Amino acid sequence: MTELSDPRPNRILIVDDNQANRELLEAYLSTTDCELEIAVDGREALDKARSFRPDLILLDVMMPKLSGFEVCQKLKQDSELKGIMILMVTALNELGDIERAVDAGTNDFLSKPVQKLELLKRVENLLALKGVTDENERLRQYIQRMEDQGRGR
Repeated sequence: MTELSDPRPNRILIVDDNQANRELLEAYLSTTDCELEIAVDGREALDKARSFRPDLILLDVMMPKLSGFEVCQKLKQDSELKGIMILMVTALNELGDIERAVDAGTNDFLSKPVQKLELLKRVENLLALKGVTDENERLRQYIQRMEDQGRGR
């Protein structure tokens, strides 16, 4: 049998240097059954990703210390954090910016000003995808353990 899924509520890290933007995202997400945490710059985002272990990060692009692109790239290169879903939330909407976000490893992006319904639907979809991805990984590890036991390891 596989191990039981993690019963904790989903965790979302909101990363934005603008207080009004953080408060808006927090207000929109207040109706969800999620734990929320806040970071105000790129370095704090990386620290909180390690300590809070979010399922999803709402990541602003233009921030001090490290940009959202840099944060996303660092998360996706970290073997322990690469499974975190990342939704870039940005006022940038040039094709080059979108390509840069995809190259950095974002799972999706949302343009400012954020619309509540669109945000909630994207969050719901990314959290569902995270659940499926995590379950696939648990099953892969279980199968690997069974194969190793069958070989006498």
